[in-house]
Amino acid sequence: MMLEAKNVHKSFDGKMILKGIDVTVNKGDVVAILGPSGSGKTTLLRCLNFLERADEGTLTFDDTQVDLHHVSKRDIAAIRKKTAFVFQNYNLFQNKTVLDNVTLGLTSARGMKKDKAREKAIKALERVGMADRLDSYPAQLSGGQQQRVAIARGLASDPEIIYFDEPTSALDPELIGEVLSVMRSLAEEGMTMLVVTHEMEFARNVSNTVLFMEDGVVIEHAPTKEFFNAPKSERAREFVHRILSREE
Repeated sequence: MMLEAKNVHKSFDGKMILKGIDVTVNKGDVVAILGPSGSGKTTLLRCLNFLERADEGTLTFDDTQVDLHHVSKRDIAAIRKKTAFVFQNYNLFQNKTVLDNVTLGLTSARGMKKDKAREKAIKALERVGMADRLDSYPAQLSGGQQQRVAIARGLASDPEIIYFDEPTSALDPELIGEVLSVMRSLAEEGMTMLVVTHEMEFARNVSNTVLFMEDGVVIEHAPTKEFFNAPKSERAREFVHRILSREE
């Protein structure tokens, strides 16, 4: 087991968003977090990486266990060094080049020397097919290219797990494939990933586990083939049937 979260609760302005979520992720897992909009998927991901402070719950990451509400800044920093987060809208610095966007976190947050940071950044950019755009600025790139740079930024830190928050939702349809292709390659390399997504083909063909959420609770947590071929809950059956009908 690499990561285990238990009884995660989160509310905003008195409205309960997460109602006692449990998640387990093993090394090499690709977990697709599915469910309708507003089900709490993104909030869960943000709580796991401390971008939001959960109201309640525990997180075990490797050998470290923390209380998600009372976790110290020191523990947050230690756990974050083992993770990467890819946002919907890339979150690149517009006034910095592709290379600078990838090296900045290595030099400023991790204290890495510039030469080593540059070397690691170029290797990461090569993995996502962006090594030929080192000196470009985000405004000169397509959305798909920007998202690939964002993935490279995460890869450069050698994370144990990458969180993806709907990484293709901001992209034009013709650009989605290039990002999913990179993610598929990472999965084949054994990268552990937790992916909030509406891309059902990716979920079916790349993930090995599905976490299906609705209204702040986990309705079903099952192996991918089992979820799509024989979902146990009525709500999951309805969800899968709607997807299959739309594709037909």
